[in-house]
Amino acid sequence: MSQVMGIWFCKDGQFCEIPIEEDIDETRSMKKKEKKKKIQPSPTLPPPPPKKKKLPDQEQKAIQIQAWWRGTLVRRTLLHATLRAWIIQEWWKMTLAKLLEKRKRAALESYAQQERAVVKLQSLVRMWHIRQRYCRLLHAAHIIQLYWRWHNCHSRGFFQGSYDLTASHLGLELEIFLGSQICQITDCIPFPIKS
Repeated sequence: MSQVMGIWFCKDGQFCEIPIEEDIDETRSMKKKEKKKKIQPSPTLPPPPPKKKKLPDQEQKAIQIQAWWRGTLVRRTLLHATLRAWIIQEWWKMTLAKLLEKRKRAALESYAQQERAVVKLQSLVRMWHIRQRYCRLLHAAHIIQLYWRWHNCHSRGFFQGSYDLTASHLGLELEIFLGSQICQITDCIPFPIKS
């Protein structure tokens, strides 16, 4: 009875199957023979080496075929073990590569986040310094404008007016110019009349 087995392995990300035929009956009989050999108790004295007899041609050919078959089974078993080990090694390498890539990405994202935070902090500090300087300059400009307006009002201020004097009242019209501001006063003052 034969059974076809398949070995899967990965090559460049592609899985391939290697079919391997295995003769189950012969494999089992070989395992039973090996067990029988292990079970036999060892005598206290080793037996004398048997004398080699010249075997007939058919027996020698049968022995050669059996030796060849045992060698084939051993090579097949070693091939299976090698392919399985290779599959596990490739899977482990791929897993390690993914883990390393994940760690690199996490480190890069952490670095980028820290870099953004540092840039934002620097930007806020620079903005604060510039705003403080702007507020100081604005205050200085207000003080300069205040003194300039005061100086203009006191150095360029003048007034003009007219009056109308009658027997019962005094009418006044005054215009006062203080820099950019104009003030007009119009008033009529009655005289107290004694009768």
